[in-house]
Amino acid sequence: MQHLEFETIVVKLQDQIEALKSISGDQIKIQTEIARLEEKRKKLLSNLYKNLTAWQKVLVARHEQRPKTSAYIQHLIRDFFPLCGDKTFGDDEAIQAGIGRFYGTTIVVLGHEKGHDTESRLKHNFGMPHPEGYRKVLRCMELAQRFGFPILTFIDTAGAYVGTEAEERGQAYAIAACLEKSFSLDVPIFSVIIGEGGSGGAVALASANKIFMLEHSVYSVISPEGCASILWRSRDKREEAAVAQKLTAQDLKALKIIDDIIPEPLGGAHRDPMLTINTLGERLHLALQDISMNVRVERRAKFLEMGKQFVLGTER
Repeated sequence: MQHLEFETIVVKLQDQIEALKSISGDQIKIQTEIARLEEKRKKLLSNLYKNLTAWQKVLVARHEQRPKTSAYIQHLIRDFFPLCGDKTFGDDEAIQAGIGRFYGTTIVVLGHEKGHDTESRLKHNFGMPHPEGYRKVLRCMELAQRFGFPILTFIDTAGAYVGTEAEERGQAYAIAACLEKSFSLDVPIFSVIIGEGGSGGAVALASANKIFMLEHSVYSVISPEGCASILWRSRDKREEAAVAQKLTAQDLKALKIIDDIIPEPLGGAHRDPMLTINTLGERLHLALQDISMNVRVERRAKFLEMGKQFVLGTER
């Protein structure tokens, strides 16, 4: 498992435990010592993850072994049928889209896909969609509206792709069209930020009735490195930028930007992906059972209220 830079002391304990497991001798004493070290490791890990800084949460949200959209679809969505293409240019594999059954209910599923190794990351463009990806989202939203299917979105992107070719093909317009469509739908939308939620590339899929975040995910208008480069002309200020941006799930819950935080296993989602997937599935199932009859009106009111919280930059 890839270990993060702030987990050094936990890694050392884990190495000691593994070394003891390979020793032959008095097994009673060895097992007793292993149990003691394991308990110590769990306490250290618990204390560490209860007190993560904003920047450390960014690192956890980006962990390469964190479950991706494809894993949630595989384990939570039955009879998933992928939908491809935008009828204009091509198919963007940075966006996963399709129809499936979630706890017996037919839904439309949309999500960013980063990939899990070099080959898949290149295939999915590291989860950064082109305009055709957002036009695919638009098609699927229209399909959901036509047949009355709820929409479930998984958000995990550093942002929309910023290359010249994306701008030439109408990146800004494609994102804006998704936002406009989201607020015109008469079907419920549920969004979960499972890793990074970056800029308009994330918001295009997050204009929902209910917005959830995994405990150690992040959601912001720009990456801390990008923010630091603009404001301080130095990426070295990224930790300070992360704090100022209030990008953690806990910050955004307090600001009423999101509706709820979904807990992660001890040490983050990457340490127990299946527990994370099952916990998220159960929370979404509860949300799906509590659908209002006025989802379009309530969705619009929800986002208007977000803006009303602040007057000239001052929180009311």
